[in-house]
Amino acid sequence: MNHLSNSQINLYLQCSLKYKFQYVDELPKPFKSSGLAFGSAVHSALSWLNKQRMNGNSVSLERFYKIFDADWYSLKAENEIRYKAGEEEMKLTVLGKELLGLYFEEPYKKVKGTEIPFVVPIVNPQTGQRLGIDLEGIIDLIEEDDTITEFKTSAQIMDPKEVDTHLQLTIYSYAFEALTHRPPKLLRVIDFVKTKKPKLIPLETKRTKADYQRFFFLSGQVLKGIRSQVFFPRSGFWCKDCEYGEHCRNWGES
Repeated sequence: MNHLSNSQINLYLQCSLKYKFQYVDELPKPFKSSGLAFGSAVHSALSWLNKQRMNGNSVSLERFYKIFDADWYSLKAENEIRYKAGEEEMKLTVLGKELLGLYFEEPYKKVKGTEIPFVVPIVNPQTGQRLGIDLEGIIDLIEEDDTITEFKTSAQIMDPKEVDTHLQLTIYSYAFEALTHRPPKLLRVIDFVKTKKPKLIPLETKRTKADYQRFFFLSGQVLKGIRSQVFFPRSGFWCKDCEYGEHCRNWGES
């Protein structure tokens, strides 16, 4: 392996065996959960909208919806989408447009960039020690005043306390500071909540050098576990949507 990412670290911490199936064995996924597909379509539409606005192009709400429809259609064409009990494709499509409509009507804040890729070394901010591997990722949005925004779709409102320890925000902040040599003004999550009455909940936080140091040690332990081939199943609510359920059940059999 030549890099770490937020997805890799989070997946290893959640279930190291699934990490092995996905990143080491590179097993094909027989389906995509509706939650992941929905989040991908929403993210793609938001990225398109913010790029258009950043370039000074006028966009109608109807066209914005058509972009979402196209993203959703593309996901269906490329994957088998597995829906939860009680879910329907049409209802999810309507819900996505309701959430995107709420964002569209929000006051527009000028942005520097959207879907910004980065590659930075993982370094202990206190000692300068390097982990010896790069951190890669993509920042959802950077506003003109250096506020970093992450878009998140969820079934229920995110706990504000979770935002203060949210790994992806720590990674965004760390990468931004590594590249610009200054901290971001603010870290923001815009939570697209998929409740019966859809809502957008903005949550804000900041990070310090202590957070970066904790991230350095966390990354080091994850890297050590991966290189030592420490992989085992960890059960939780995520199991019901896992694409590797059959492989997991057969794990350990000769």
